[in-house]
Amino acid sequence: MQKHFVKNASISLIRLNKFISNAGVCSRREADKLIVAGHITVNGKVMSTTGSKIPVNAIVLYKGVRLSAERFRYVLLNKPKGYVTTFKDPEGRKTVLDLIGKKYCHERVYPVGRLDYNTTGLLLLTNDGLLAQRLSHPTSGITKLYHVVLNKAISTEHFKNIQDGLLLEDGIAQVDNLAIVDQDPCQIGISIHMGKNRIIRRIFEHLGYGVNKLDRVGYAHLTKKNIARGQWIFLKDQDILRLKSIVKNVPV
Repeated sequence: MQKHFVKNASISLIRLNKFISNAGVCSRREADKLIVAGHITVNGKVMSTTGSKIPVNAIVLYKGVRLSAERFRYVLLNKPKGYVTTFKDPEGRKTVLDLIGKKYCHERVYPVGRLDYNTTGLLLLTNDGLLAQRLSHPTSGITKLYHVVLNKAISTEHFKNIQDGLLLEDGIAQVDNLAIVDQDPCQIGISIHMGKNRIIRRIFEHLGYGVNKLDRVGYAHLTKKNIARGQWIFLKDQDILRLKSIVKNVPV
């Protein structure tokens, strides 16, 4: 007879492969393969046999990433200025989590990546740790689209410099696409998949421009359509599946 992981009858038990499947990692059959391969730990112990039952509140890790049995939430926020994208701020500034609140989203969600204090626009928050890690991975290829307003018109030479790739202190900054917005050389549309810290501001500051406004208007296939500044929505199932399909082969 299969031995349970714990024998406390007062604690709800769940099959480990079901727990993994509920966490959105893979099917139960594939979960069994992960267990046999030794990729799953429960409360610090490597699990290598299938059929085990575990407490629903157990700490389950897949390659070091904690899985959650709670309902996954995927929130798309149109961030305003004056908010930090951390869980808590040592300076006491407002965080994006203050905008979410607990009335409609009871689960604790976390930002995927960051936007600067004065940067506005799209920010994804979720409690799906595995998806968040894959989206944030350097090889994810997730494209972000920004609207930049500069303090002066960009020159033709500098426009071409950015297109060709700029050498910054931490390597080449390569953009995916660059365009003038509304025939105004002070307004630039820029798409990029690099995730380096403050990369957009650093590109223009490197060439002597000040960034008066930086707004993320696109993230992967997601846009700000029908999301007012400071407001948020739950992602639709098809958008969640599309995000997962984009990064399904990204290592964790």
